Amino acid sequence: MGGEGGRRVELSEVPETLLWNLYMRAAEARRARTVLDDPKAVELVDRVDYPFEETFGAPSPLLAQGQALRVRTFDTVVRAFLDEHPDGTVVTLAEGLETQFWRVDNGRARWVCVELPETAEVRRALLPDDERRRTLARSALDLSWRDEVDPARGVLITAQGLLMYLRPAEVKDLIAGCAERFRGGALVFDAVPRWFSARTMRGEMRTAGGYQAPPMPWGMDAGELPKVRTAHPAITDVREVPLPRGRGFYYGALAPLMRWLPAVRNLRPTMTAIARFS
Repeated sequence: MGGEGGRRVELSEVPETLLWNLYMRAAEARRARTVLDDPKAVELVDRVDYPFEETFGAPSPLLAQGQALRVRTFDTVVRAFLDEHPDGTVVTLAEGLETQFWRVDNGRARWVCVELPETAEVRRALLPDDERRRTLARSALDLSWRDEVDPARGVLITAQGLLMYLRPAEVKDLIAGCAERFRGGALVFDAVPRWFSARTMRGEMRTAGGYQAPPMPWGMDAGELPKVRTAHPAITDVREVPLPRGRGFYYGALAPLMRWLPAVRNLRPTMTAIARFS
């Protein structure tokens, strides 16, 4: 799968994960009873010249649905923000080839995408900037990106698939930097539990196709979520964003229950949370 003669994409270790995310979203979006309507992702996979199946293996229906449901937790938060702040600004930190804009945009909001230079080049080529959506080529840890964001009409920052690749001190500094500058705003992010982080650090997380996940130095168990408030005094509330109900026994019945069961809630491979700033 991947477009023959399309745009050739070559990325280094962590940025390459954006292609896995895209591949999984598109695989789920192609299903007849999909949990994620994402024609733009399907279009991109068909356009990009990249050996998706050779690199990542055949799409796992369970992983693809899980990825799509996680994506929907972010969509839910962004839609709620746009309902309250229709002319606000959505800042996406390291979203790669995420196609959220085409799923949730209201036709009025501003979008600022902060990407590493190599990723920014790929994103601009495949998803060119337009009047309301622009890409900044710099690290999310270079907090100068904040100077490019107008906070007057409200700001929501998304960090999807980013924080786990940072060191714990970097995560704290980034969250604090957002809270310090964007009072009244919010940050929605995802996290992997500590057991998952530890396995990636030992090189033990591989797909059935042999693709090895890059090291993820930062992990946080569900019970540790209140600790996020200690990053900065302006953080007033941190709570989990529940996974939508999906297809089948696991995503339809078991997964929605797991977040309520202390004995198993940290077994989930990922969770999404929102931190609000005063």
